[in-house]
Amino acid sequence: QVQLVESGGGLVQPGGSLRLSCAASGRISSAYTMGWYRQAPGKQRELVASIISGGSTNYADSVKGRFTISRDNAKNTVYLQMKSLKPEDTAVYSCYADNPTGWVRYWGQGTQVTVSS
Repeated sequence: QVQLVESGGGLVQPGGSLRLSCAASGRISSAYTMGWYRQAPGKQRELVASIISGGSTNYADSVKGRFTISRDNAKNTVYLQMKSLKPEDTAVYSCYADNPTGWVRYWGQGTQVTVSS
């Protein structure tokens, strides 16, 4: 089993920055793909960013150039640095981890990000 705990969400003004963290514990390894989804009220869940074991990253078009995903394998932690935040970035952000086969996905509990003046 793998446990994921997110932190770093909160309220920020438009144009501001936040860094989300997702700490993994249990049977996790650097071979897991990890990433972030978000879901705003009334909208479908959206893949925001992902990072594979080799460090390659993938981003939603809506966040390219503003968000950066990274991972610290020694700490089993993945980060999402968010800059130039917009009101439309408001959502619950959830961390996930896929085992190397891709057959099992683990989820964190989610953290609220609210961008508002």
